Amino acid sequence: MQSEQLWGRAGDLATVAELLASARQGEGGALVLRGEAGIGKTALLRHVTAQENDLTVLSGTGVEPESALPFSGLHLLLRRVEHRLDELAGEHAATLRQALGLGRPDDPPADRHRVTLATLALVTALAAERPLLVAVDDAHWLDRASLDVLGFVARRLGTVRAALLLTARDGHAPALSLPGVADHRLPTLGDDDAHAVLAAHAGDLPGHVRRQVVAEAQGNPLALHELSAARRQGHPAATGPVQSTLRLSFADRVAALPHATRLLVTVAAADGTGDAATVLAAATTLGAGPADLTAAERAELLEFRETRLEFRHPLVRAAAYGAASVTERLTVHRALAAALTAPEDADRRAWHLASATTGRDADVAAALESTAEHARARGGSVAVASAYERAAALSTTACERTRRLVAAARAAADAGQPDRALDLVRQAERYCPTPAAGAWTAMIHAVIADDQDRPGESYRVLTDAAHAVAADDPELAGGLVFWAAHSAWTANEPALMEQAAQLARRWELPTASSAWRLVRAGRGTATARRSALRELLTDAGTLFGGCCDRPLALRGRTTVAEWHLLAGDHLQARTVADDVVRAARAECAAGVLAPALAVLADAELRLGLHAQARATATEGLRLAEESSQARAVSALSGVLARLAALAGDTEALSAHAPRADVGDATHALASLDLGHGRHDAAVQRLVTVSADTPRDAADLAEAVARAHHTGADASWWHDVRERAERAVAGLDPAGAVALRGLALLAEARSAEEADALFTRALDAHDAEPRQVFERARTDLAYGEWLRRRRRATEARTHLRAAVTGFESLGARPWSARARTELRASGESLVGGPTRAADVEARLTPQERRIVGLAATGLSNRDIGTRLFLSPRTVGYHLYKAYPKLGVSSRGELAGLGLAG
Repeated sequence: MQSEQLWGRAGDLATVAELLASARQGEGGALVLRGEAGIGKTALLRHVTAQENDLTVLSGTGVEPESALPFSGLHLLLRRVEHRLDELAGEHAATLRQALGLGRPDDPPADRHRVTLATLALVTALAAERPLLVAVDDAHWLDRASLDVLGFVARRLGTVRAALLLTARDGHAPALSLPGVADHRLPTLGDDDAHAVLAAHAGDLPGHVRRQVVAEAQGNPLALHELSAARRQGHPAATGPVQSTLRLSFADRVAALPHATRLLVTVAAADGTGDAATVLAAATTLGAGPADLTAAERAELLEFRETRLEFRHPLVRAAAYGAASVTERLTVHRALAAALTAPEDADRRAWHLASATTGRDADVAAALESTAEHARARGGSVAVASAYERAAALSTTACERTRRLVAAARAAADAGQPDRALDLVRQAERYCPTPAAGAWTAMIHAVIADDQDRPGESYRVLTDAAHAVAADDPELAGGLVFWAAHSAWTANEPALMEQAAQLARRWELPTASSAWRLVRAGRGTATARRSALRELLTDAGTLFGGCCDRPLALRGRTTVAEWHLLAGDHLQARTVADDVVRAARAECAAGVLAPALAVLADAELRLGLHAQARATATEGLRLAEESSQARAVSALSGVLARLAALAGDTEALSAHAPRADVGDATHALASLDLGHGRHDAAVQRLVTVSADTPRDAADLAEAVARAHHTGADASWWHDVRERAERAVAGLDPAGAVALRGLALLAEARSAEEADALFTRALDAHDAEPRQVFERARTDLAYGEWLRRRRRATEARTHLRAAVTGFESLGARPWSARARTELRASGESLVGGPTRAADVEARLTPQERRIVGLAATGLSNRDIGTRLFLSPRTVGYHLYKAYPKLGVSSRGELAGLGLAG
């Protein structure tokens, strides 16, 4: 082993010291130490944790056998501070207890995002008392759920006195990905440092032998030790890569052990957790005991520390397990399963039983299914997928195998493994014992395909399944065909949509009329589409009410929210979508959450609740990216692109627009043009996409009415104007947005008509107080028109109102345009932009989000839930923001016009 002195690591230690110094000053951070096996990552980590006596240290080591158990890594890290959970807020304490397997059986499932919040709250609380170091060795073997939590926490340590230090091995180990966390790669040792290591550890070897060892070890400290020990024992020079040489060296050392000791080492390798009581209990049943540890310790393979048996290096464990025969592995796994009798060890026992089983076994499959459900309750989708997949392989009937493969597919999809999910569900389809079972499997397949934006695949599996059951179960077939039509409708595939409706009619299915309503909702005038959507909403109870599969039922409710949104009932859309989001969180229906958040964010945007929409869309986009839900990524990027355009944030717009649907991206760019008064550019964008919604029709109407159309072809321009008029005419004639569009288009032909329409639009806005942005747009449009008609006094009233409305939302291009018009009318607001607009310049992005939500009346806890921050962190940002805003309490925020 390396000496206590870390040769050649001065630069690496300085990097870690800088991280820890910043953490002590309240600027937390994280670092991943990477390198090949034996390069000294563990030695450096142990050196740091032993030296930093002023820090609270939470440490742990990832082990491969526990990588399938959700939050096992988090439990390893937090076991020292379990008694502190009671000091957290009730929800945080309960969530962490459930995730760590300490909750009650009747507790609700642990939502993984609430687990991250609770962990951050605990880290923040611990760091407030004393600087905190969280040190994780071999982090590549941590379970995915724990890694996700650590990554989340690592990215939010900016104001916390805490540091996260992890090690990860290059090669022969799973890749460790922690976006947003810095890497530091440990280099190999130079020749001078390598010779210094050998001088300390193998000074008895001749000089020429040491020089050969230095050349063979290639700067790897562990190789220097192992190769020098091998030479001392008379072994020849090593050949081949360093990693292979080390593994062979350890395997030879294991093989040289007495039989009983080798058996005990194999048991420890199969166990992997290092729990001495479990290993010795299992080994005893095989004829080995504590006395047999001596030879393993003397060979520097295992060492006993307190209650744990630890391998000297992870490569020793891999070599010991790899050297065992198949029969030996089966034997030790059975022994370990027999030793794990406590209720809390049920999951570990099930996996050891699975590893000891070579054929199909209904009991072991059932035990693994129980493990999967335990993992679901703790919020670990990857673990759920793995347990169900293995349970399916051990199942004794086609029905059970199908059901478990489908469950594995759903969990894989929730975990952001779409390719694995589709592979699993396709396997399930091969084993379906009945057409009815095949229909259910097809629905899950279609949902996964839809999330990946693969409408053709979704349509095919649904219609194939419908054809198989149409004669015997028309009701089931009808539901399948309707979902096929809906998949095509969502993907804007009108040919497939109509084809599905024709199938429903030909097979005389009960959903035929609903399928045709969906066709009408996808084409024709805006009025016809709204009418079809309202008819579909009356069908919703029949279409989705009888679904006994809860995640599918929530998908149906998400569709209902979307129909309300497109029908213009934004408030009801928000209510329904919010209900779905709450249910999805409570029931850990992770696959539903991002699509539901997309509808919720869109509804909030259309209601003028910009701050809420931004927070909702930001959360949804992160979830959609984590679960690789391409369609939700597109929808949420579209919302964020439109918000960025309204705020004049060209950097955010450039980031989100390329990932959004073409229509959403185009309308966002056109919205930015309109905000800056670039009406001709807006026309050129808007004519390339549809104008189906009130927002789109209104944008086109304004662009056409105010464009100069210099040099444009007269015939082309005439067609564009007619299109704008048709789009506005298709809107609800009593709606404020429609009346504004009609007023804008009437400006060129009749001043009296335009004046009357603007007045009616403002009256309609009075009945729609939530439409702050649209009201400000109407005030601006009317004020501009009045000023050009030389009615400056009247114009100022509306232009002032427009400035106030736009600045309350942070819509900077629009407020600047309104201010320019106000100055042109003969009035200028003293002091430039109002406080609300100036917030953008004075606050950090995080402070802007928090202040905007606090201004709506949300508590620190509620804000933390939305933004995945601890209440303490929210309070810290508010404390920093108050002086910048000239206020002393949250009660004064509402008066600044910051709520969005």
